[in-house]
Amino acid sequence: MQEIVQQLLVALRGMWKFRWPALAVAWATAMVGVIAVWKIPDQYEASARIFVDTDSILKPLMSGLAVQPNVEQQIGMLSRTLISRPNIEKLVRMADLDLKTQSKGDQEALIEKLTRGLEIRTAGSTNLYSMAYRDSEPERAKRVIQSMVSIFVESGLGASRKDTDSAKTFLNEQIKSFEAKLEEAEARVKEFRLRNLDRQSADGKDVATQLGELQTQLQAARLQLREAEKSRDASKRQLAEARGQAPSSALPNLLGGKPAAGSDLPAVATPEIDARIDVQKRSLDNLLQRYTEQHPDVVSTRRLLNELEDQKRKEVAELQRRAAQQAVNSPLGSNTDSLAVQELNRMLATAEVQVAAIQARVEEYGSRYAQARESLKTAPQLEAEAAQLNRDYAITKKGYEDLVSRRQSAVMSGDLDVASGVAEFRLIDPPRVAPKPVSPNRLLLLPLVLVAALGAGLFFSFAASQMRPTFSSPEELRQQTGLPLLGVVTMLTTDDDRRRDRVGLFRFVAASGGLVGLFVAGLIAMSLMTRYGG
Repeated sequence: MQEIVQQLLVALRGMWKFRWPALAVAWATAMVGVIAVWKIPDQYEASARIFVDTDSILKPLMSGLAVQPNVEQQIGMLSRTLISRPNIEKLVRMADLDLKTQSKGDQEALIEKLTRGLEIRTAGSTNLYSMAYRDSEPERAKRVIQSMVSIFVESGLGASRKDTDSAKTFLNEQIKSFEAKLEEAEARVKEFRLRNLDRQSADGKDVATQLGELQTQLQAARLQLREAEKSRDASKRQLAEARGQAPSSALPNLLGGKPAAGSDLPAVATPEIDARIDVQKRSLDNLLQRYTEQHPDVVSTRRLLNELEDQKRKEVAELQRRAAQQAVNSPLGSNTDSLAVQELNRMLATAEVQVAAIQARVEEYGSRYAQARESLKTAPQLEAEAAQLNRDYAITKKGYEDLVSRRQSAVMSGDLDVASGVAEFRLIDPPRVAPKPVSPNRLLLLPLVLVAALGAGLFFSFAASQMRPTFSSPEELRQQTGLPLLGVVTMLTTDDDRRRDRVGLFRFVAASGGLVGLFVAGLIAMSLMTRYGG
């Protein structure tokens, strides 16, 4: 530690010898620094604050009907990307800053200066933004901020509309593509249906279902055929019996019954209607086992049964009337027998017609059933092809309908943007310039100049002492040379020498104190001027 203190004292003695040149360097540095500080142009700051209101009463009302973008995220991204070269070039033209640029290099320098100088930051709230710019000319700084506010508002209003227009253009292109695909799918389905028109049913049932229904219809038709044949055979037997019976007893027996009690009219039979009534009764019993009374098939079968019974009563009454008339007008004999035979022949002809009709129905159902069984062999392949076509058509149609729905949402979103605006820009603080310059801070720069001047003087004295070193003690000389010291010659100082040293010290202190005092006085004067607006 003692050696360090010794070396420090040696360095200070060496620097003391060059105190006057060092002081001159300090004064020169201070003067240059002060001039430089005063030459720095004043910078005036123009600023503005904008509030972006993203809450609209239409938002909750149109929820689910229109696409509502994340406006806060869009505005935040806009604030971060607003200072871009296209916007800066637009700002230069709007603020008339390009009037003083003479060359391409000047324009590039101006753009670079604006890019570095413009500031956009949030001002204590999510949707509150502050803009600031500094320039040596207050009016120019204000024009820059005014232009920047205009660009910010225009960009915010146009961004969502541009996105909506782009979305509608894209959706229209996709809809046209899906329309073409949908037309192709419809053409394939149409061609398939025309090619297999004879194998399609009106209700859209498959071949297996049609085959089962045809089998059921064929069985029912065969049952009706057997019933009709039984009725026909019964008519044939009655006709044969009528032709072989005695005339006196022909009419009551041939008409199928005994005379009614307490009446002179003979009893008659209607085998055709009775057979149809029996068929309908069996059909009604089968339907009631599966359905209720209110089922349409039950209601229609019961209505048909009532109509057949009414028809039976009417025919019985007509036959009794005709038989009674014949009995009154002619004696029993050949006329009565002829009437009974004629009636039985009519009934037999009716039964033959019914059998022929039902036989034709059975043949038709049989033919259809055979065709259905033959079609069943190729049905799986056709059904698979139809399912594939329908699936492709359904997928294409669903995609088309989804795109149309989304386009409608995009149109409504654009209309919503036009009607209410996605965001409302409110200018809280209009562009204004502070009356006092915000930079440079000379109260801070002048002390730094003083420190720099003192440092320059100390550095000069230290460098000079190192370049022209001297020895202030015998021990230092012996250590540096490594030679034995034989003796020391002492310098005798007189009173005049000591007086000159004191005067020199006083001058040095006065010069150094004057340097510091001038800076202190300047700082006090500037502080007062700043406080009182001088």
